[in-house]
Amino acid sequence: MREKSPSTVRVMTWNIHGAVGGNPRFDLTGVLNLIQRWDADVIALQEVDSRRKTMRHGDPFAVLQEALGQHGIGAKSLTTTDGDYGQMLISRWPISASEIHDISFFEREPRRAVKADIATPLGPVRVIATHLGLSIRERRRQARTLIDIAGVCAMTTVVIGDFNDWFWPGSVRSALSRELPGYTRYRTFPSRCPLLRLDRIYCRPGPALIRSYIDGQARTCSDHLPIIADVRP
Repeated sequence: MREKSPSTVRVMTWNIHGAVGGNPRFDLTGVLNLIQRWDADVIALQEVDSRRKTMRHGDPFAVLQEALGQHGIGAKSLTTTDGDYGQMLISRWPISASEIHDISFFEREPRRAVKADIATPLGPVRVIATHLGLSIRERRRQARTLIDIAGVCAMTTVVIGDFNDWFWPGSVRSALSRELPGYTRYRTFPSRCPLLRLDRIYCRPGPALIRSYIDGQARTCSDHLPIIADVRP
């Protein structure tokens, strides 16, 4: 595990697949242990799911928030009588401003983007965390929306999440990389034999993305691998 530099902020994105991995069994403890080993300052999690009948450790939204950071935003895209499903953005430091954007596309599954300006000791950082849709047209529109949400500002801006994007022409990757030129390129799905680059971290300005990592041990907890990056505000 790489130690953090005191001059960077560590961000992490992970689709935890309801905390069910290759076992296959519910393993929220394993998810927490892996995240805590990386000592990330800002964490974006997708597919947080409190609807699972096998859950024995309490509401994952509450458990993750309590264990990982003092500040956080839960963006629940589905709410049923059994529980909730969605994503979280958790921060070690105060969130000075935040917004939850509905980026759903017509009749497809509801999708959200969480925008947060985080007051780190090194300076403010803007983070947009999201989980995009499964159709090409859906993702293209959502990519344009993410660029609008990120806006133009002086602070370092990071867009992170599961983009469900695996090809180049007209893709999310080509659109976002023009606006946020620093980005990761890891294959993250499926976690047991990663082939697709579904999960990414994008950064503006490009040189602010100092280094990045991936953790193959996550395959026991989820069908995605997490991406971790050290960013300079």
